[in-house]
Amino acid sequence: MDLNWGELIVGQLEFYWDAHLWPRLDGLTDEEYFWEPVDGCWSVRRDEDGLWKMDKAWPIPEPEPVTTIAWRMMHIAVECFATRASAFFGDDSDGLGDEANMWDPRRGPASMAGSAADALALLDESYRRWHDGTAALDPHGLAKPLGVRGADFAESPMADLILHINRETMHHGAEIGVLRDLYRAGYPGAKG
Repeated sequence: MDLNWGELIVGQLEFYWDAHLWPRLDGLTDEEYFWEPVDGCWSVRRDEDGLWKMDKAWPIPEPEPVTTIAWRMMHIAVECFATRASAFFGDDSDGLGDEANMWDPRRGPASMAGSAADALALLDESYRRWHDGTAALDPHGLAKPLGVRGADFAESPMADLILHINRETMHHGAEIGVLRDLYRAGYPGAKG
């Protein structure tokens, strides 16, 4: 039996997106998007230039901070989908070429989404770019090493990256669902 591995791994993310993640985001409000269930959450905040940025630190603190829905959505939209789609499926009109690997923040938007509506639009657009790029790959494209744009994973095949992005999306998407459940149930500090 011949299996179309590309169709299967792209179909895995499609199913999760259509049946689980995207429906769970319906009705997301700004208040919920920025809700911080505990003190010290990482979120998306305006910087001194007025741009929306994700809270970050390197090395990552131990224990890792709890992250908001905003942070998780931008992690999926920008750090998983947008930067990877730019690195591997972009038209190089940004002029970055091989100079910027898949983690380079210049591959994403200059400002993250500062509202739930903007976050949903960015997430949907980024997903579509990533999805369309991965769905167009043939077996050779799935097996091809990532090359210099893959940074430390230059020798890894594209299929490995796609599976990783699937895992990241499902992992953080499930966390978003739990946070929405807690918010809706009136967890202390929630106004849902």
